[in-house]
Order: sequence, then structure tokens, then C-alpha cells
Amino acid sequence: MESLPITIQVFSLIGTLIFLAFIARLIVRGKLREEYSFIWIVCAIILLVFAAWRDGLTQISRLLGVFYPPSLIFLTAIFAIICFLVHLSVVNSKLQNSIKELTQEVAILKKEVTDLQVPDKLVMANESQTNLP
Repeated sequence: MESLPITIQVFSLIGTLIFLAFIARLIVRGKLREEYSFIWIVCAIILLVFAAWRDGLTQISRLLGVFYPPSLIFLTAIFAIICFLVHLSVVNSKLQNSIKELTQEVAILKKEVTDLQVPDKLVMANESQTNLP
């Protein structure tokens, strides 16, 4: 496999650095939590390594016995996506349980507030009736 032209390598390096700056900006603005930013930073660093190391993918694919180096990228990306989706499913399930518990607590609190307000209304109604001549 022939090596990449230098222009593609430069564009890859610039694109990866822009991506890292974008992730850093999201972290600073508080739009991306640190636990998720770690995953994106690691992915960007891996991209940076392969953009700088021209024959890295070919050497790693030979080492692992993969005949077509780009297929190794797709295999790794699919595996990473599946792991990330499982993680997001777990987080989503926890959030749904928390929302359910909070909704139940709010309903209980509303019931308690209305129960506390009803006797006050009854007392006021009784007082107004007894004050009538």
C-alpha cells in the first residue's frame, strides 16, 4: 500500500487539531461533561497519531493479520460505537428511574400540600358561617 500524500496528512492533522479545539471549547462552556469528553479526546488523539504516523495503520493491521487496513478502522469504530451506545443506554435507564422516582415524590408532596390546605379552607368556611347573624 502506498503512503498518503503529504497534503492529505496535513489536512488530517489540521482537522484533528480543530476537532480537539472544538471538544475543549465544549468542555469550557459546560456543554460537554468530562466523562464524555474523555472518550472524544482519546478518539482525537488516536486520529492525531495515525495522521502523523503515516504507515501506522498498515503496520498495526499486518501485526493483527488484517489484510485490508481500512477494514481495521471500521471494525474498531463499530466496536467503539457499540460500547458507547451500551454506556448511553445504561445512563438513560438510570435517568428514567430517577425521573420516575422524582415524579412519584412530587405527586406525594402535592397530595400532602392539598391535604394540608383543605382543612384550612374548611375552618375558614365554618368561621364565616358562624359569624353570620
